[in-house]
Amino acid sequence: MDPKLLLENLLNPPVLFFFLGILAVLLKSGLEMPDTLSKFFGMYLMFAIGFKGGFELAEAKFTSANFFTLIACSGMALLVPIYTFFILRLKLDVHNAAAIAATYGSVSAGTFVTAHAFLNNLHLEFDGFLVAGLALMESPAIIIGVAMDRIAKRNMGSEFSWKELLREAFLGGSIFLLVGSLIIGMLTGESGWNAEKPFADALFKGMLSFFLLDMGLVAAKKLKDLRTAGPFLVTFAVLVPLINASIGLGFAKVIGMTPPDAFMFMILCASASYIAVGAAMRTSVPEANPSLYLPMSLAVTFPFNVIIGIPLYWFVVQHYL
Repeated sequence: MDPKLLLENLLNPPVLFFFLGILAVLLKSGLEMPDTLSKFFGMYLMFAIGFKGGFELAEAKFTSANFFTLIACSGMALLVPIYTFFILRLKLDVHNAAAIAATYGSVSAGTFVTAHAFLNNLHLEFDGFLVAGLALMESPAIIIGVAMDRIAKRNMGSEFSWKELLREAFLGGSIFLLVGSLIIGMLTGESGWNAEKPFADALFKGMLSFFLLDMGLVAAKKLKDLRTAGPFLVTFAVLVPLINASIGLGFAKVIGMTPPDAFMFMILCASASYIAVGAAMRTSVPEANPSLYLPMSLAVTFPFNVIIGIPLYWFVVQHYL
């Protein structure tokens, strides 16, 4: 990998704010992000990505490549939680294996927007259909993870509501806002984008910096919980994103994606959820230990992807696509 590319990514202001958040916790500075602002920054990013993606969809022509891209997104959303579940069952009980499999089968919008900023620095754009792919990949892993857990407990007579699970998976706040913004961007087209651009585009990088500052604070607080995860799960949290990104690259080559599209698709494949899955697992699989799946995604996979993964995946796309 080109050291210059890695350095440019590390010196990207939003990434530096991520390190600042980590440093604040390690030095016990007392810096805190109010919960309301944390939620607002996440909501803003979902709105901005969704709205811009919807505008790009309205302007784009639907092609066979777009169709196969969405099929590939669906395939990865189904494949990853299944194969990772059986790997995790080698060391873990069914509840924790199901929760972690769902975590790594779903996607991280935070990683996606950071990769988006990386492409912006290179003055490159990706296809708006990948925003639809982001929305498409978030929910199936949650359902599969809970299904794995329920299949294992089917003879225990425990009560469970599939209706509530499906509601959480498809109507959770972040996914609802993302899809809603995507649809509004499609319906309003160029006139809507021109009206919202000062807010949705000009402020994007600043909002992302605050979002990653908050993620740095949260990730650093989770570092101490990695003792619970152990070496097997820490290794899993690094290797599985690399495996999933490699599978994503294979799909991208078959479909014939452009380098920016292939890069963003690899990011989707390599990321792990820390918001939607966490909320769903707490209620649907309460036996799973949050001090395993949350630190793995937040304190290992997310920093790995932001610091090393993003420039690494771009390097691979440039040389092997």
